[in-house]
Amino acid sequence: MPRRSSTPWTKTFTEPRLCAAIVDRLTFNATIIETGTSSYRMAHGRTKAQTGDTA
Repeated sequence: MPRRSSTPWTKTFTEPRLCAAIVDRLTFNATIIETGTSSYRMAHGRTKAQTGDTA
């Protein structure tokens, strides 16, 4: 299974190694379920970013 990018995390945790360690700890032994559908949050976030909506 491919690992997800930690880009959003690096905005909060600016040190890349610390960010990687935190994400690794949070997802250790986690069950990740991929439904094969598109993410509403991701699509909605992209739409808001494109329109400049901050609400």
